[in-house]
Amino acid sequence: MAVIATKENFDETTKGQLTLVDFWAPWCASCKMTEPVLEQLEQEYGEQIKFVKFNVDESQEIAMSCKVMSVPSLVVFNDGIAKEKVTGVYPKAKLSKYLDKKLEQYTN
Repeated sequence: MAVIATKENFDETTKGQLTLVDFWAPWCASCKMTEPVLEQLEQEYGEQIKFVKFNVDESQEIAMSCKVMSVPSLVVFNDGIAKEKVTGVYPKAKLSKYLDKKLEQYTN
């Protein structure tokens, strides 16, 4: 299950290994569509990628610092630094291919 980030623990949850942060909101229908895809990907990638969820309604400041202007947005962190962002709903196959590229880029 994805780690739940808050404004108090955000920096700590994005440190270390390759991390994918799902910026979402409870009122966002597209976020609800993305959730099961991310859950499946989390099962497949196991220990390779840390999956984190962050509710943008809890802290607009953190969302803005990561240049998140709409949800859902997925931000890739490596060693606590935001490296890249994708916004919108993506099919599982496309996200899987994207994550494979990020693993190759940041773990080699």
